[in-house]
Amino acid sequence: MQITKLLSILIISSFVFIGCSNDDDNTILETNQSPNKRPLGTSANDLLSDSTYKGLTIEIVSVQGFEPTTVAINSFRKFLEDRLFKPDGITINQRSITSSNLSPFTIEEINQIEGITRTQFNEGDEITVYVYFADGSNEQDTSTKVTLGTAYLNTSMVVYEGALRNLANNPNAPMLSSIEGATLIHEFAHLLGLVNTGTPIQSAHEDSESKGHCNVQSCLMEAAIEFGSGMMDVLGDGIPELDSQCIADLKANGGK
Repeated sequence: MQITKLLSILIISSFVFIGCSNDDDNTILETNQSPNKRPLGTSANDLLSDSTYKGLTIEIVSVQGFEPTTVAINSFRKFLEDRLFKPDGITINQRSITSSNLSPFTIEEINQIEGITRTQFNEGDEITVYVYFADGSNEQDTSTKVTLGTAYLNTSMVVYEGALRNLANNPNAPMLSSIEGATLIHEFAHLLGLVNTGTPIQSAHEDSESKGHCNVQSCLMEAAIEFGSGMMDVLGDGIPELDSQCIADLKANGGK
């Protein structure tokens, strides 16, 4: 889900695998990867609960020089541990790659990059999520609208690290680690089906003007937080949290 902001924070795949030429082998590869190529929100319960998958692996692939801060990764891990039932644990693997030189990106180009760089897929009782930290911005950005992240398939998301760093360089802007952490958690929450995109809502809190988002002020899943006093107030004390209604939705779909 793509989220654009008016000078704000939080916004808010197919992949190609070159294998053997044997048709039977290619069919097996496609079957193994197909659970990671489904629509956004369709793996919400799989991610939240331990009914099918007991463990979670996050594969973070970053362009060299655009890696996320350790503080942001720690905040992300805490969120996962607080909200998901994964008795076999949560593993976050990180590695860096060279630039694609494609910025600004279309989502189709992000899909292509995932197809080349993703190495981990669901296996046994382990579910995997792919996160790409891009060295640039979304091609639809303007001087007043910025996309900081996109969750685009059931286990796939991108963080436009180049855009995040530009935002962090503004006078009186929040720390980069806070912007990164907020973006990571916001987009992952879309993978978890928030709001009403795979995880059924337990109360009426979906934003009628921005589907997939929460209408509670200062909730992490709010669609837009104005860059200025609104955004500064929310991130002034760190990353905003999910409101009680979003948490109730996650709990009802197998989460904590």
